[in-house]
Amino acid sequence: MSAVGHTSGAAPARNPRPRGGLMRPVRDALVVAQRNLIRMLRIPEVVIFSLIQPIMFVVLFTYVFGGSIALPGSQAGDAQAYREFLMAGIFAQTVTFATAGAGAGIADDMHKGLIDRFRSLPMSRGAVLTGRTLADLVQTALTLVVLAVVALLIGWRSHENPASVLAGFALLLLLGYAFSWIGALIGLSVRTPEAATSGGLIWLFPLTFISNAFVPVSGMPAFLQHIAEWNPFSATVAGARQLFGNTIASVPRSVTGAWPMEHPVLASVIWSILIIAIFRTLAVRKYRSATA
Repeated sequence: MSAVGHTSGAAPARNPRPRGGLMRPVRDALVVAQRNLIRMLRIPEVVIFSLIQPIMFVVLFTYVFGGSIALPGSQAGDAQAYREFLMAGIFAQTVTFATAGAGAGIADDMHKGLIDRFRSLPMSRGAVLTGRTLADLVQTALTLVVLAVVALLIGWRSHENPASVLAGFALLLLLGYAFSWIGALIGLSVRTPEAATSGGLIWLFPLTFISNAFVPVSGMPAFLQHIAEWNPFSATVAGARQLFGNTIASVPRSVTGAWPMEHPVLASVIWSILIIAIFRTLAVRKYRSATA
């Protein structure tokens, strides 16, 4: 048989299958997340500075304010009771304050033109934001680990089994991931990283302080009690306290009968999923219009 005939009878070369389908956005998001994690390792001071604020809050509330705050059924100066009441609130505040960093990071990428470079690549548009928020979630988890160690050193203790404690931290991280999408939307909506940082913090202070994080809701005016007990932040704090075994018997679960306070773990999951669904949709839409 001739070489020509042999060649004509051979099977045609198979072209490589294009990468697509449902796994493509997942792969793209993981690549972007890896890029941001490598950047985080190369700039460790970002992680270090993110640890300073929550540690300061722990020390200030425990040793400065804690001696003056009396929980219902306990005496002022009962430091151990207040530590167990406080730490779930500090953990929740830490994961939500990471929102400002997420927004500033995305605003910085937009300002430097990195997003335009991503546009030139054959990748899923939503993967850029998903990868960024996943990297921020890893950083938040590392911060929580360090903060938990500090809490143990100052006397905080959980009273549940390890599985329940891990579930409590997972609940906190879910809220942090949900809020990172709010930060992503803010970062895409402003012109500079400084504006993203300010915009990411200004609404967090009333959200975290009009809650059950630092003081019992029963001491608030009646109209604030309703706001606090329907606050997604309060649901996560109450759910974490329940999973950590840090509920205080003398502190009522709810003073208004709000459903989230009666079922805090379930309410926290529902709130977080709703926030992710709403703000991820808005952020991806904003990203597509900003890079169109």
